[in-house]
Amino acid sequence: MEEKYIPPYDITDEMLEIVSQIMENLGKLSNVNELERLPKLRRINRIKSIYSSLAIENNTLTMEQVTDIIDGKRILGPQEDILAVKNANFAYKELENINPFSINDLLKIHKTMMNGLVLEAGQIRTKQVGVYNEKGDVVHMAPPTDMVNSLLAQLFSWVENSSANMLIKSCVFHYEFEFIHPFCDGNGRMGRFWQTALLSKWKSIFAWIPIESIIKDNQESYYRAITLSTSQGKSNIFILFMLNCLNEAIQNIINDTKNHVNHMNNQITKLLEVIEFYPQSAVELMQKLNLKSRISFVQNYIKPALEMGLIEMTEPDKPTSKNQKYYKK
Repeated sequence: MEEKYIPPYDITDEMLEIVSQIMENLGKLSNVNELERLPKLRRINRIKSIYSSLAIENNTLTMEQVTDIIDGKRILGPQEDILAVKNANFAYKELENINPFSINDLLKIHKTMMNGLVLEAGQIRTKQVGVYNEKGDVVHMAPPTDMVNSLLAQLFSWVENSSANMLIKSCVFHYEFEFIHPFCDGNGRMGRFWQTALLSKWKSIFAWIPIESIIKDNQESYYRAITLSTSQGKSNIFILFMLNCLNEAIQNIINDTKNHVNHMNNQITKLLEVIEFYPQSAVELMQKLNLKSRISFVQNYIKPALEMGLIEMTEPDKPTSKNQKYYKK
């Protein structure tokens, strides 16, 4: 009988303590407010993920430029960097549609992520590759090409069937994926993306938590954790590093969500101070609030107040009607 493949790692008390903290913080995040109800914050976090993961790969574009590209605006910058942002945006949009236990889906996302950047987009590498530091020294020599398909299949089978906690499993997967280095290029961004894919399949909120931004802020430690884990022959150091990144990212989201909700609540409070129990038009309400942008008014004042059931529309079946008016419930 063939033995099941188990990546080499040990679960330690320190890991379990961080996992416990993460679970507690996830509970706090759910109590603060669901990110599903905060589209603006979700969007900001998605842009952070894309910007940070590409910045780790030496993409030169700023957060503002990445935002403009995602908004469909033209910017001045290296065409390869611009294309990388567009590709990553398409890839992250597919997060909720992919099966993170499918190698075919991995190849599809790699093709999307690296389209126009490498000839072998969506294909397992056929050449020997290594990871080099800034001095040109070999940091890691990836397994031979004839082993890649087998190693990848074993890893995917393990992550799907192992009973280990997904927080730990996703970290192990991330490390092992980088060790196998299945593609000629794009392994870093794919490893980070796939850990997010695994976590968001487990708990959907992870699709909107920019873990990549914490990795970027600790980039040197990220690579050191990979190198040290390889030298020890097991992924413990990398698991601890990533668990701490996950915990910090969630703590940041808790704070961001509180601030966002407080800001939104301030806007709703202002709206409730001027709206009456009789119908008023958007123009009338904007004048009372001294606002100029109708789009911003509807998005930041009217929409959240409607969602919270604090105000009503005179024509609820025609929300964009030019005759639409609003009144306090």
